[in-house]
Amino acid sequence: MVAGPLLRSLFSAARKTTTTTYKPYLNPRYFPHLRPFSSASTAAAATAATAAGNNLNPTLDPSRLRNVAVIAHVDHGKTTLMDRLLRECGADVPHDRAMDSITLERERGITISSKVTSVLWNDKILNMVDTPGHADFGGEVERVVGMVEGAILVVDAGEGPLAQTKFVLAKALKYGLRPILLLNKVDKPSVSEERCSEVESLVFDLFANLGATEEQLDFPVLYASAKEGWASSEYTKSPPEGAKSMSPLLDTIIRHVIPPSASLDDPFQMLVSMMEKDSFLGRILTGRISSGVIRVGDKVHGLRSTDTGVQKVEEGKVVKLMKKKGTSIVSVDSAGAGDIICMAGLASPSIGHTVANTEVMTTLPTVELDPPTISMTFGVNDSPLAGKDGTHLTGGKIGDRLMAEAETNLAINVIPTISESFEVQGRGELQLGILIENMRREGFELSVSPPKVMYKIENREKLEPLEEVTIEVNEEHVGLVMEALSHRRGEVVDMGPVPGHAGRTRLSMICPSRGLVGYRSVFFSVTRGTGFMHRAFQAYGKHRGPLGNVRKGVLVSMGYGAITAHSLMGLEARGILFVTPGMETYDGMIIGEHSRESDLDVNPARCKELNNIRAASKDENVKLSPPRLITLEEAIGYVQSDELIEVTPKTIRLRKKYLDVNKRKTMSKKPKE
Repeated sequence: MVAGPLLRSLFSAARKTTTTTYKPYLNPRYFPHLRPFSSASTAAAATAATAAGNNLNPTLDPSRLRNVAVIAHVDHGKTTLMDRLLRECGADVPHDRAMDSITLERERGITISSKVTSVLWNDKILNMVDTPGHADFGGEVERVVGMVEGAILVVDAGEGPLAQTKFVLAKALKYGLRPILLLNKVDKPSVSEERCSEVESLVFDLFANLGATEEQLDFPVLYASAKEGWASSEYTKSPPEGAKSMSPLLDTIIRHVIPPSASLDDPFQMLVSMMEKDSFLGRILTGRISSGVIRVGDKVHGLRSTDTGVQKVEEGKVVKLMKKKGTSIVSVDSAGAGDIICMAGLASPSIGHTVANTEVMTTLPTVELDPPTISMTFGVNDSPLAGKDGTHLTGGKIGDRLMAEAETNLAINVIPTISESFEVQGRGELQLGILIENMRREGFELSVSPPKVMYKIENREKLEPLEEVTIEVNEEHVGLVMEALSHRRGEVVDMGPVPGHAGRTRLSMICPSRGLVGYRSVFFSVTRGTGFMHRAFQAYGKHRGPLGNVRKGVLVSMGYGAITAHSLMGLEARGILFVTPGMETYDGMIIGEHSRESDLDVNPARCKELNNIRAASKDENVKLSPPRLITLEEAIGYVQSDELIEVTPKTIRLRKKYLDVNKRKTMSKKPKE
């Protein structure tokens, strides 16, 4: 009863004049990178709207729009390129990697979720989408390629096209996008004109192998250094000082990318591609308008396709229309076909649903997502130390949080199982690791099982997901890497020197997903941080049999209490320790890696016995080697089928699934999966 007059007053104030500065009521927790436009920029936008002939948003002309996505392999420079394009178009970019708005994105230097923004260039409105480059976040790429007509394919001029380049390009070509090839990092000393020509040929072959049309094969090529902030249509290491800008790329986008073919006269329809939540406005639905015009106050409803036909999800009224411009968000009165818009007013529709005028009862085709390849079980933390750190402990709270995640991230499936646990299916360890990290920062405590591969049965034959792995290492490490991956059922497809890098070797391999679980940390340890490894899902193939020896046994605690230095001093010779003196332990907790293949039960809480003999040495003189502190990503790849990860806001612990030693011995005699 109170919210009604408030919304009506806000709505009437917005309709009276377009020169009113709008300060969006957006929770900074969900929109940390968005700030309201200044009054000067809002007034300029209002003047442009008046010049358009009515009180509507000037983007109602589809011919003025260009929708383009930036796609690339991980670390090839997408987000840096977006920064430079925003600055070139006059947007206020407060810091580098401004589009990476999530805390974990800034901490890890990777893009996790897709972001949409728009800029004005030469009287054309460019709606640009920044996408992740990591294979685990491929679902973010799949759900946004349907929103655009063109794509900027960024390729590192030194590294050339890699595994994820092939994945994102295949998605772009499948949806008929017209790519622009941008060879980035041409200012690196190892990059030459001959190398750029070689990379162009490799990319052209990749286009042809992926079934590109003649129109798509006729792609323009530009050379750039996103870090230095310039692009060029001709090869150069450094253009003249007055020509260092991104205008050649922006002009190419306007010339090469076709405007959206959409009708303003048809009824309004929009496919929801992204969704955010705000405590004041509720659900913020983002998508490209397929047809028609939407205005604040219009009656709309949400639709979804089911096996029995089209089902109405909810009917309501558009409360707010917003558009992301640069690093800010502004309110608009209306938007037309072909534009990408944010809308508030409906509480039930989610990603993949259609929002349309109330007279429309047909849905738009949804995006096809690749299936998940691994699954993990999330459950209540039932260890003896449960409840000491977290605030969200129950299965109901964990389930609600996972269901909310599945609603905004279509690449994750959540299936409830017995005893307040949930099977979470995803694309890879990193994707599920990011989810777990977010949950523990929100105060959740949970136990997580090791990842399991999602198998398929076709024609009575067991199939497993295979991945294409690209590895680049120094020559002295090639033997160790190949030996380790041979135990993990990997097969070498190609091997050769890295152009422009003497003493470096590049390996292309096909390896089952289960063999790569936990290998990343081992790889960086073996190569001493000098190698890099990229992987991307290829296809399902024939099961390759059991893996070789990929891990040794563990040291399992059979004591309870604080870990003592006196006890650890005697255990150092048994293997590698994961704990330090003073940490809490309990029966069944894993405190280290055994030097042999079998598990060993030890007591790390044993105290030094007191006697009446005066000793020259004391506990303070005990010197221990630094322990190996396990991170969350390492833990996900380290644990085996009879073990669990205990996740709390403050600590990550490894433990046995069955804490009692006699129960473990009984279960170990049963055949494994």
